[in-house]
Amino acid sequence: MSAAQLPGVGDEVAYEPGAVAIVTDIRRGIVYLRAPGRGEWQAEGSDALLVTRTRLERIKDADGR
Repeated sequence: MSAAQLPGVGDEVAYEPGAVAIVTDIRRGIVYLRAPGRGEWQAEGSDALLVTRTRLERIKDADGR
């Protein structure tokens, strides 16, 4: 994925090196993330997130349901 691609709900993103989460919501321009074993939290900045797989790619891989 392109680093310039803005994340959407359901996308998998890298929020720091070696750590990925799923975008659960975008409220008033603020991106919310969730990862296994961790509750939902606000991303520090959507421009720092790297989309690793889109929602459609996750569904195709059978883990986005």
